Amino acid sequence: MADARSERRAARRAERPDAAARPEQPPPAAERHHRSNFIAESWAELKKVEWPGQAQVIQGTVVVLIACLVVGTYLYINDIVWKHVVAKVFLGQ
Repeated sequence: MADARSERRAARRAERPDAAARPEQPPPAAERHHRSNFIAESWAELKKVEWPGQAQVIQGTVVVLIACLVVGTYLYINDIVWKHVVAKVFLGQ
């Protein structure tokens, strides 16, 4: 649907005689102001963030690794069990 819409827009632009002659316009001053304002506000918000210390980062990393190990083991065992069930039910082995 998006492709058809963009094709229609391109066809409409081609119909306008002045469309090809117009060069790209730079963004208006208000848009540039909004962009720089966004960057300044983002930087101010990043200054308010309470960044974790080294101990918190290590603890979080260990928790994630243990969770991955537990979930991976569960999925591996589940895969083995279901492989045998499917083989017995569908293949009659």
